[in-house]
Parts: sequence; C-alpha cells; structure tokens
Amino acid sequence: MLFNFLPYIQIVLSCLLGIAILLQQRGAGISGVFGGGDEGYHTRRGMEKILFVSTIVLAFLFLLSAFLALLK
Repeated sequence: MLFNFLPYIQIVLSCLLGIAILLQQRGAGISGVFGGGDEGYHTRRGMEKILFVSTIVLAFLFLLSAFLALLK
C-alpha cells in the first residue's frame, strides 16, 4: 500500500525540501570557515532555527523514501 503512494510522497518531499533550502539565509555559507566572511559565529534563533531543523528532517525523510523505493 505504501509503495503505491511512494512516488507522490517523494514529489511532495522534494518540493518541500527545495523550498526549505531556498529559504535559507544567503550569508550562511561555508565561506566563513575559509576566511571569506567577516560575520563570525552566531546562534540560530527563532524561524532560522526552525527552518534549519526542518531542512535536515526533510532531507532525512527524502533519503528514507529513496531507500524504500530501492527495496520495492
């Protein structure tokens, strides 16, 4: 039963993951690690933290759904 809805679940997850990635703050790249940014360390708060955690959760769920599609 789950395998019938798996392609639709993957489409929804991929769209949500793409939106979550695009909504991330632009200056939050890895350039600060290599000396490219002068921003320094900052703590994620509020909506930024919720978006960060939800991106990780969506990526994990998409990975899980892709693995389930392999088992089909």
